[in-house]
Amino acid sequence: MNVQPKKTFAMVDYAICTPQKCDPDQGICAAVSACTHKVIKQIDGFFEPPMLFQDLCMGCWDCMEACPLDAIQRKHVT
Repeated sequence: MNVQPKKTFAMVDYAICTPQKCDPDQGICAAVSACTHKVIKQIDGFFEPPMLFQDLCMGCWDCMEACPLDAIQRKHVT
């Protein structure tokens, strides 16, 4: 059986990502809340940028649609 590696996944652009702008009161990342697969998390706490576990990303792109800052982008590896 030949398993093909995943070629497309979501990634966080940390130069753009600022949870304080998304949710000034609670600092909750909108992309974290939107990820039904729970592969993007604010591990360091609220108001901190999220970590996205790319190897677990299912490519549903819900996080991209939810991010008001467009800080979540599609990454394609050839």
